[in-house]
Amino acid sequence: MAKANPIEIQKHLKGVDYPASKQELIKHAKKHGADQKILSLLEQLPANEEYEGPTALNKAIGEIE
Repeated sequence: MAKANPIEIQKHLKGVDYPASKQELIKHAKKHGADQKILSLLEQLPANEEYEGPTALNKAIGEIE
């Protein structure tokens, strides 16, 4: 799978209230038109994590790619 562009991911998460859970991030991304590639990456995040902000989320995504 090609690496996701962090800027593209954050574009679809603009306005999300951090800290946010995996499910909150997925719901927000869907609402803001994220494509299947981005949704797939978010689905791979650990279920019981809360992300403190965009930097923490980008780090977590980088670890699963």
